[in-house]
Amino acid sequence: MTKENKELLMKLLQQHKALGISDQIDFDKFYLYSIITHSTAIEGSTVTEVEAQLLFDEGITSSKRTMLEQQMNLDLKVAYYYGREWIKQHEPITIDWLILLASKVMARTGSEYHVIGGDFSAAKGELRKLNVTAGTGGKSYLAYQKVPARLAAFCKELNRRRKAIDPADVAAVYDLSFWAHFELVTIHPWADGNGRTCRLLMNLLQWEFDVLPTKVLKEDKAEYIQALIDTRESEDLNVFLNCMARHHCQHLQNDIDQFVRSTSEEVVDKSTLKQELVDKWSIKSSLAEKLVDIMDFVADKDQITTEEIVSHFGFNPTTTKRYLRQLTEFGYLEAHGGNKNRTYTKK
Repeated sequence: MTKENKELLMKLLQQHKALGISDQIDFDKFYLYSIITHSTAIEGSTVTEVEAQLLFDEGITSSKRTMLEQQMNLDLKVAYYYGREWIKQHEPITIDWLILLASKVMARTGSEYHVIGGDFSAAKGELRKLNVTAGTGGKSYLAYQKVPARLAAFCKELNRRRKAIDPADVAAVYDLSFWAHFELVTIHPWADGNGRTCRLLMNLLQWEFDVLPTKVLKEDKAEYIQALIDTRESEDLNVFLNCMARHHCQHLQNDIDQFVRSTSEEVVDKSTLKQELVDKWSIKSSLAEKLVDIMDFVADKDQITTEEIVSHFGFNPTTTKRYLRQLTEFGYLEAHGGNKNRTYTKK
């Protein structure tokens, strides 16, 4: 990455650490859930982070999403949990291990293929035996007959770089992980699941050397894919390295800004607000307590949804909508959007 990106990255990482953002309760879990949800979203999943949390923690499926989308997220969660434990051992990365990793990514959604080159299973992580292109009319990836040899060379070079790297050189660790992502996705060893598996490998290398993993947000999809294309066409790896570094810096800055806002805002005075609700709006004390709890929950957030309140407090959706409607009518919250996509912000 460029010197400018490196300096900015180091500055933001130091600020992130000094603020103790990663030390928050459940930060690691929710950060991982966010990585997974966005990685599947890039591949077409519409599962939200709140829905993923309910799916992962409570086993609650969403009637708004297809089972395929939800299985995609479940598979990737299993693959991430497996990979994070495995990478701690610092074992050599081999073709067989990459096949195993891909099999976990595609366990429930992978297809069986019967082609001229032979039969293979995406669900088992088996290497493709057919040629593929980058979208309709796109450039063809490596011929499938050449994949095993290129993959073996990739593993050899990756392991060499892993041994040679200075773990204290954080920018070099990120560059290594971005390089591995680009090289593997360029080889395109599988018929499906390449993107998810390559982003997973990138994150595992970051965990191996104890740096904050990089998210590729669904909002970044167009620029991210274009960077992959531009890098292949120009044969200049710096295009991809700098794109990934910029996005990582942007996400770090957003996390820092949100954390600073949340800690600088006044904490809701529960007792005062509860009494105000009882006196001014003549509601029961038990109801006032619930409304105050919701306001306390909202205090450090830019916006909330009905689903988030349902998930956090365990209220049923109808009751939750009534509570939010009351808080809106009382002037404590402001509603935005229609019934299906409604969000609420503090006034």
